[in-house]
This record gives sequence, C-alpha cells and structure tokens, in this order.
Amino acid sequence: MPKFFNPIINALKIKDLRRKFLITLLIFIIFRFIAHIPVPGVDVSALKQLFGSNQLLGLLDIFSGGTLANFSVMALGLGPYINASIVFQLATIIFPKLEELSKEGEFGREKINQYTRLLTVPLAALQSIGMVALLRNQQIINITNPLAIVSIVFTMVAGTILLMWLGELLTEYGIGNGISLLIFAGIVGRLPVSVFQTSAISQTLNFTNLIVFIVMSIAVIAGIIYVNEATRQITVRYARRIRGGTQSGGQSTHLPLRVNQAGVIPIIFAVSLVVMPSIVGRYLQQVSNPKLASLGLNLANLFDPNKAPYHLIYFFLVIGFTYFYTAVTFNPDKIAEDIKKYGGFVPGIRPGRPTADHLSYVLNRITLAGAIFLGFIAILPSIARYATGITTLTIGGTGILIVVSVILEVSKNLEAQLIMRNYEGFLKE
Repeated sequence: MPKFFNPIINALKIKDLRRKFLITLLIFIIFRFIAHIPVPGVDVSALKQLFGSNQLLGLLDIFSGGTLANFSVMALGLGPYINASIVFQLATIIFPKLEELSKEGEFGREKINQYTRLLTVPLAALQSIGMVALLRNQQIINITNPLAIVSIVFTMVAGTILLMWLGELLTEYGIGNGISLLIFAGIVGRLPVSVFQTSAISQTLNFTNLIVFIVMSIAVIAGIIYVNEATRQITVRYARRIRGGTQSGGQSTHLPLRVNQAGVIPIIFAVSLVVMPSIVGRYLQQVSNPKLASLGLNLANLFDPNKAPYHLIYFFLVIGFTYFYTAVTFNPDKIAEDIKKYGGFVPGIRPGRPTADHLSYVLNRITLAGAIFLGFIAILPSIARYATGITTLTIGGTGILIVVSVILEVSKNLEAQLIMRNYEGFLKE
C-alpha cells in the first residue's frame, strides 16, 4: 500500500480524528445529494449533450464539482468564491490598508475572509444571470416568466452560499481545506460517469489507446507526486552565542523551498479567467448588433479549446498565476529578516538584503520549473486527446493534479496531527 495512506489508516484508530473523518464523509454525502437536485425549467438532457460536446464547458463542470452539467441548485459551484478570492488577493497588493490588514494575523485573515464572502454574493448573482442568458439562447431554458427567471437566479446564488458554507465547515471540523476537498469530491464523483461515457464509444477506445492512456496516467501521477514533494534545500548556519555561561547556536539547518510552491491554485485561477471570454463570446453571437456579434465570434474562435491560441493563453496564464501566487505566499524579505534576527546566515551570502535577493533568485528559478509543469498539466487533456483519440475523458491532468494534491495534503495534515498527539502523550507520561 502507498506510503502516504499510512497516516490515514493510523488516524482512523484515534477517536478525535475518526470523528473528523465521519464529519467529512457526511458533508460529502450532503454535497453529492444536493448536486443532483436540478433547477426547475431546465432541459437536463440537452444540457448534458452541450457539455459533452464542449471540452471547455466540461472543464468548467469539473471545478463546479460536477454540479453544472446537471444544472443543480449548486450549478455555479465554488467559482464565484474563487473569483472573489482572486480579487482580494490582488487587492492586498494594490491597496496598502488591505495589505496591513492581511499582516494582522488571525484577525486580519478573518476580516478578509468575511469581505470575500460578501463579494461572493454579487459575483454569484452576475454569473447566474449570465449562465441563464446563455442557456436561454441555446434553447435549454425555455422559461419566459421574469419571476421564474429571478427565482432561478436566487436559487443558484443560494446554492453557492450553501456550498461555501459546507466548505468552511469542512475546513473547521473536517480533515483538510474544505474548498479543495469539495472540488476533489466533485472530480471523484464525476469519474465513473466519464469512464462509462468513454467505454460506450468503441471506435475510440481500442487496446492501443487504452494502453497509451494508462501509461500517460501513471506517468502524470508519478510526475505530480515528484514535483509536489520536490524542494530546494538552502543551507542556513547559526553563529555561536554564549549567554550566562550557556552556549547556544552553532548548528546548521536547511530552509526548504518547494518547486511547486503554489500547488493547484494557479490552474483554478486560470480556469476561472479563461472560460469567461468563450462564454461571453457565445452570448454575443446571439445578439442582433452586427459589431457585437462579430466580436463574439472572434472571442469564441480565439478561446476555442480545439485551437492552439486557447492552449497558449491557458498555458501562460497558469505560469503567470504560479509566479503571482508564489509571490503572495512567500516573502523573501521577511524570511531573510527572521534569519538575521536569530543570528543565522546563508554560507557565502551576507545577512539582510543580499540574503533576500539570493532567496528570490533561487525561488524564481525553481518556480519556473514548477510553473512549466503546471502549464503542461493544464493542457494535458488536449495532448491526450490527440494521442489517443479519447475525447470524453475531460478530467485529464488537472483533475489528477487536484486529486493527488488533496490526498497528499490530507495525508501530511493527518501525519502532523498524529505526531502532535504522540508528543502530547510523551509529555503526559
């Protein structure tokens, strides 16, 4: 059995952690149950045909947790919350007051989370209005009563708020980050449907294609684990100090810099942006104004998932967001200042600003490798489609990356809690 499953097995033996597992399982069941409650007035069979014929919409359905293809009451998924998070992460860089608030510890983070929740509501309303308008143009929603349309919009907004609440419950009482776990549950829940769709298409699923697909899947999983666990060790030495006849310091340690510092977040951010021009373009093609219709056609062609420009834009968006998120989460100046404060130094580098510059230089180089890897994972479904001819398995590398990353994250979280409980037991003895 893989090594990273050991903490999960050991955690089930502890009452407190077993309760966290049961709460997580209960929220998963509630989520999957509500995901199959459709919004009234929608032709679900026509909607599934539309999603099955469009890779971009299929990818968007993955990040909605599999709720969009059914057009359930949670059809928008966590998209509005993710978009609101992007807005506030950008705002903390632009606005000094928000930057100061983000540095105020737990209080500041809670305030920004509250602002993010509030912004999620209008974003969810705007996205639901756009989704309803798009599906009406596709003749999938045939409702003309304004009150009925308003009720659909309110239902979708309420579904997003409910899903956001379930995610926060998971974070507080479950076994990991609630948002990641819900996306993980949606991908895993959607996998059997995708496999059955693929097995039903005999002309594309032959023995050779199946072998190629299995080999690619194993290689991708191995690559994801390798890159997620890869670190660059920066040696830090501490000078000897003698205080009151007691000697301290003089030892060496390592500062680990992860190759994939940003995790799966850049792909989620990139998907949230790359799908919008295509949706707007499809909507504009239906309007009577020739200029707007022409603009919509150009947008739809530029962001067509079957064409090279879309993949290039998607690839470079992932790289850009990887650098952006790494810059937000890792502050070389603060790390260098902390090292200097405790009497440490990097061999061959002066403390202070030169250390910060050195950390930035190393981090930029290893982040490039991680960013290119994430970009390759993002466009992997298209590569797999060209290599195997299988078009129904839309989960691709992005879904595998999320699944493997969440399993590794949960495994490490449980391992840390097990170690903490072992120390507590040692201290009690």
